[in-house]
Amino acid sequence: MMKKTTCTLLLLAATAVHAALLPQPIRIQTRDYELILNTAPSGRLFQTYFGPRLNDSDNVADLPWKSNKGNDGIPDRGYEPMVGLCGDDMFEPAIALIHNDGRQDTYLYYQDAQDTGGSVRHHVITLRDDRYPVNVTLHYQAYSEENVIVCWSEISHNEKKTVTLTRMASPILYLNPANFLLTHYHGDWAREGRPETTNLTFGKKILDTRMGSRAAEQCEPFFQLDYDDNTILGTIAWTGNFRLTFEIDNAGALRIVPAINPMASNYILDPGQTFRTPDFIYTISRQGADKASRQIHDWARKYRLKDGMGNRMTLLNNWENTYFNFNQQSLATLMQEAKDLGVDMFLLDDGWFGNKHPRNDDHAGLGDWQANSKKIPDGIPGMLRDAQKAGVKFGIWIEPEMVNPRSELFEKHPDWALHYPDRDIQYHRNQLVLDLANPKVQDHVYGVVDNIMQQKATDGNSGERVAYFKWDCNAMITSPYSAYLRERQGNLYIDHVRGLYAVLDRIHQQYPDLPMMLCSGGGGRCDYKMLEYFTEFWPSDNTDPFERLHIQWTMSKFFPVKAMAAHVTNWNRQASMKFRVDVASMCKLGFDINLANMPDNDKAFCRQAVRNWNRMKPVILDGDLYHLISPYDTPHMAVNYVSKDRSHAVLFAYDLHPRTGDPQPRVFLQGLDADATYSVTETNLAVDAQQPSPHTYTGRYLMEVGLDILSASQGRSRVFELNRE
Repeated sequence: MMKKTTCTLLLLAATAVHAALLPQPIRIQTRDYELILNTAPSGRLFQTYFGPRLNDSDNVADLPWKSNKGNDGIPDRGYEPMVGLCGDDMFEPAIALIHNDGRQDTYLYYQDAQDTGGSVRHHVITLRDDRYPVNVTLHYQAYSEENVIVCWSEISHNEKKTVTLTRMASPILYLNPANFLLTHYHGDWAREGRPETTNLTFGKKILDTRMGSRAAEQCEPFFQLDYDDNTILGTIAWTGNFRLTFEIDNAGALRIVPAINPMASNYILDPGQTFRTPDFIYTISRQGADKASRQIHDWARKYRLKDGMGNRMTLLNNWENTYFNFNQQSLATLMQEAKDLGVDMFLLDDGWFGNKHPRNDDHAGLGDWQANSKKIPDGIPGMLRDAQKAGVKFGIWIEPEMVNPRSELFEKHPDWALHYPDRDIQYHRNQLVLDLANPKVQDHVYGVVDNIMQQKATDGNSGERVAYFKWDCNAMITSPYSAYLRERQGNLYIDHVRGLYAVLDRIHQQYPDLPMMLCSGGGGRCDYKMLEYFTEFWPSDNTDPFERLHIQWTMSKFFPVKAMAAHVTNWNRQASMKFRVDVASMCKLGFDINLANMPDNDKAFCRQAVRNWNRMKPVILDGDLYHLISPYDTPHMAVNYVSKDRSHAVLFAYDLHPRTGDPQPRVFLQGLDADATYSVTETNLAVDAQQPSPHTYTGRYLMEVGLDILSASQGRSRVFELNRE
C-alpha cells in the first residue's frame, strides 16, 4: 500500500507556499545513488540533487533549487522535472498542451507525494496547474540493489472539451555543468548498433525515429553518457517514434528529455482520460560502463524481461535452409535433423500460410493465417504431430501486424490497413501496416495467435501445442492515415503503439508462459517495453560472424544476452564452422543452416557444441558479463561471464582481422575471486583435436597477468570454461 510521506499543501492565492509549510525533500534512492526533489517557496517542484547517495545528516533540505546565478540577464530558474511551456524556462519542455481557450501555458505546482517503501520503492508525486484543471502525476521506481531508476508521467485533465498535447515527455533528468560525452548508436538494416561519441556543447542533440511501428533501425533507443567519473546508461521503453533530447543550457547544465516524438502527433486528449508517457530507464556507475551494464542486466532479468529468470530453448530454424520452398515431408525431415543436432525445438519460418493467395514469396499472403493446404496438408496439427515424433518442440513464424494487398484480408478490409485512400499506396517490403488503433484490428491480431494456440497435435493423446512464436514486423508506417481515427490523425502514431500493447496484454493474460522471439527487419524492436512480452529479440538479420560480433557487443551493453537470439548460419561461408558457432554461443544459441549438406566433421562439432552450450548455459545466460576487448577498438574481441557465486566462468576470445606481425594483446579476465584457484579448460574444440589438460591459475593471476590466447589468425576463436577448485 502507498503511504503518505508529505502532507498536502494549502495553496495560497497565487499558489505560493510559506516556507514553514514546505514539504520534506523527496529522496529517490538506490543503494549507491539518489535523486532529490524539493518544493520551492513558489510551490513548484525542482530537482535539487542527482549523484552518490547522501546521509540523512547531509542537510538535503538546504540543497539549492536555483540553477543559474550569473549576470546574463536570464532570471534564476530551477530544474523542474516536468517543466511546462511557460515563460520562465526557455529550453526544451517536458509537457506542452493547447487548452480549450487556445492558450498554451502550463504551470505545475506540487500537491502531494506518496511512496511504497521497500527494495523497489515507488514514488508518486502529484502536480497541478493553478489556472486549468490539468494534473500531472510523476512516477519514480527506484530499484535499490540494481541502482536503476524507472520514471514516467501521467497527464490528465477535466477541462470542458478536449485538450491537445504537443509535447509528451517523461520526467526530465538534469545534470550539473560538466564535460559530457554522449555515445549513441545508429545504423540500418544489417548494420545495427554502431556507436558514435559526441562531445555535447551548447544547444541540442536529438536522437529520434519516425518508423511508427518500431523503435529502432537508423537510431537506437539507448545511449551512454560519460561525465566527470560517472557513466549513465539510459533507454526509453517505447515501440514507436521516440525522441531523446540532450540540451546544454547557457550555464552549461544538461537536461535529458525522454519523450514520444511530437512529429505528426498533436494528441487529442478527452476530459478524464489519462495519457501515460513511456518509461525512461537509467542507471549510473562510477566504475565504468561495464558496471552500469551489469546493473541493467540484473534489473532486466529480475523485473522486466519476460521469464527473465527462466530457461531458454535452443532451436533449428528452416529459413536459410528452405526459404519458401518446403513441404510437409521436408519439414518432418528437418525436425529429425533438429533432434539429431540436440536442440530443443524446430522453428517453422515464413511461407507456411495462405491458400487463395499462397505465400510463395513476400508479395502475397500476409493476413491470411491458414496453413497452405498444398505445402502442409495436415496443417499445424500435423506439424505438431511430426515434431512430437521427432522428439522436439514446435515453434512458428508470424507477422500478424502486417498485410499484403494480395490477400483475402485486404480484399475484405482494405480500411484496416494504414494508407491514404486517394493517393498511390507506398509499400515497404510489398506490404502495409495494419491499423492497431482500431479495436477490430486488435481482435484480428490477437486471434492470429489464439487460433494457432487452439490447435493440437493430430495424435489426439498428447495435446501438444505450439511452444514458441517468432513474431516479425518487417514494415514501417509509410502512409500514416487511419480510417478508424478519422479527424484524430494526430493520435495515430501513439494509439497504434498502444493498440499493439493491448494485443500483447491479452496474449500474455491468456498464455502467460508462452515464449516469443521479437524480430523486426532484424533489430528494429530492441526496447524494454516489448521485452515485457517477449523472452528474446533478434539483434540483426546480419549473421556474418565478423559483423555479428560488433552488433552483439553493442546490444549486450544494454540487454542481457539471455534476451539476444543468435543463430549459426551460412551468411559467411568463408568463416569456419567453429568460428560461427562460437560467435552464436555467446548469446542464446540457435541454428539456421542446412545440416544435410554439412560435412560430417562440422555436423559432429555442432552436436558437441550444443552439449557444451547447455552445460555452460547457466553461466552465460544468468551470470555477470564483462566486456574485455572491444571489436570497435581492436581487431579482436573478448568477453567473459562469471556466475553470481564466482565459482564458474566462461571466456570467449575472437580474432577478427588482425594484421600479421602486430603484437597481440593479452586477455585479462574480470569478476573472479582473486584468492581462489580456477581450473581452466578449453572447450568447443574441433572433433579430431586432442583434449588438452586443464591449467590451474589463481583468480588474481587471470585478472592481473591474463592469458596469451589471441593470435594473428583471421577468424579464429577460443572458448574456455573455468571452475573454482
